[in-house]
Amino acid sequence: MKPKVIVYKKVEPEVLEYIQRTCDVVYFEGLDSLNYSEFLQELKSAQGILGSGLKVDKSLLDQAPQLKIVCNASVGYDNFDVTELSNRGIMATNTPEVLNETVADTIMGLILSTARRMPELDQLVKSGQWTSTIGEKWFGVDVHHKVLGIIGMGGIGSAVTKRARFGFDMNILYHNRSRNEEAEQKYGATYCSMEDLLKQSDFVCLMTPLTPQTENMMGEKEFKLMKESAIFINCSRGKTVDEDALVHALATGEIYAAGLDVFVQEPVNEDNPLLSMKNVVTLPHIGSATSETRLKMAMLAATNLVAGLQGEIPPTLIKTGVRVK
Repeated sequence: MKPKVIVYKKVEPEVLEYIQRTCDVVYFEGLDSLNYSEFLQELKSAQGILGSGLKVDKSLLDQAPQLKIVCNASVGYDNFDVTELSNRGIMATNTPEVLNETVADTIMGLILSTARRMPELDQLVKSGQWTSTIGEKWFGVDVHHKVLGIIGMGGIGSAVTKRARFGFDMNILYHNRSRNEEAEQKYGATYCSMEDLLKQSDFVCLMTPLTPQTENMMGEKEFKLMKESAIFINCSRGKTVDEDALVHALATGEIYAAGLDVFVQEPVNEDNPLLSMKNVVTLPHIGSATSETRLKMAMLAATNLVAGLQGEIPPTLIKTGVRVK
């Protein structure tokens, strides 16, 4: 008898077909108020679930007595209560690495578009306000040969470093929980303290996972340390930043600009002051949003799901202390 699994986000047909070879699949293209009660009913007999964003905590797990594995089709897993999953012997997986290059492209896009004010100037042209030669009022700042500070030198940080160093001759500073010798040797990155990174960098790129230790790690104190000419980039998670402190830093000129792909509340509230700031470039959490990369992520999540239910070690098992038989 095939194990029952729930896929609760839209996935490509080939991903669904792959799972269906070994599992009985209940498929939701997304969860909302109209189908959530049906989802909970199906959850009672499910052995695996696959999707992203769903809060998997004690209250949900209490309704899933047969669950053996939960699979995120994302690199982040702050929606998982890892301790609770570990206590119940439930495996958890995510999809790191396969999105590194695509997210790095997005980060470089934010760096360039923020520094050169591209969205603002795009609107200038489209609104018919480009009536003469562009003067200093509309100038941006150079990216090449500047100092890029990366907070979180993991796979994505390394991919950004490669682009910045070899594409734009940028000098790289980084701060991480541990030294990344490969980044130092291959790209000439220099390890330094958080304080030194903030003081010296022309661009500060935050690339850490969301944990209790990283929540609000960029706040009033950190923005005050940055140069007035510096640009802040966030493609990690919205809650790694104190948004009120960021708004204040931008409004008072403590920093020059910001490029953001993530927010504390997503989708972002329409009254969020960041949306009305001309020195802020905003994106709707599109870091990995290409068809090619999303297919790779979904297929890796499916591979994790099938492997775990067949008694194998999933390729990207999150370390929860659960032993795989």
